[in-house]
Amino acid sequence: MKRFVLPIFLIGTIALFFFSKRGTQIKNMSLGYVLPTNYVSEEGMTVSTRILVPEGYQRKKYSEGTFPHYIQNYALKEFAAEVINYDGNPYGYQGGHVGVFDLSVPSHGLMQCADALIRLRAEYLWEQHRKGEIGFEFTSGHYCSWNEYARGLRPKINGNKVTFQKEAPPDDSKTNFYRYLDLVYMYAGTLSLHHELPNVPTLNDLEVGDMLIYPGSPGHVIMIVDKVVNAQGENLFIFAQGNTPSQSVHVLKNLNDRKLNPWYQLEMGAPLEIPTYRFSEVKFVRFK
Repeated sequence: MKRFVLPIFLIGTIALFFFSKRGTQIKNMSLGYVLPTNYVSEEGMTVSTRILVPEGYQRKKYSEGTFPHYIQNYALKEFAAEVINYDGNPYGYQGGHVGVFDLSVPSHGLMQCADALIRLRAEYLWEQHRKGEIGFEFTSGHYCSWNEYARGLRPKINGNKVTFQKEAPPDDSKTNFYRYLDLVYMYAGTLSLHHELPNVPTLNDLEVGDMLIYPGSPGHVIMIVDKVVNAQGENLFIFAQGNTPSQSVHVLKNLNDRKLNPWYQLEMGAPLEIPTYRFSEVKFVRFK
């Protein structure tokens, strides 16, 4: 049930072997260092100010206080910022992003792809004073809420059986909140998100904050962080991801479309390639 952090060299070896079978992946990763990005403002310090809108489209705007508004306006580091691994070293591939979220990367290495997006959702709810809504399912299907953790309840795990028992004094501090998230990182992931969250059925239903997911061990998940629409109702999207090994959340380039880069045009059910991963099917879920 618990996910272990592989050494970086092993991850790199596996990734190279996996993607070498797909020549376009290696080629596109190399293109990431030289491919121009047509719709990026280096001075922009949020998602919506870093990414420019293509001609004929308008950015989808959301009400203040909503999760999509929170994500669109999330602070980015300076344009030249590198993607950093949990050990403090730069990630081996720096050609696939146009922005890095101003979000710390815990040194324990547990905050992998799904966990990074779980953290964004949990911190949003915390900042909106909606702490009672903070909770996530473990891969076993057992729900773990922040309120119960803050009351001192802790999970007792025996195989796939989970019970919660009072073991700690009440503590609703921000420090304890991050301990709670560490627990969620250990026992949740793409499988639990896929089973817990509702599907988004059509492209027209997609909004900022929705997640393209492939559930598995390993699986992968990325989040829509910006959206534009034209007069014909056609949508384009920007994605961000955390990753394995645990690293900075970063805004992705589109290495398969030089004209739209970094915007993505989607087709439900079709494959989608991002700089370091290939989804065999476009399929989305949404936080409740």
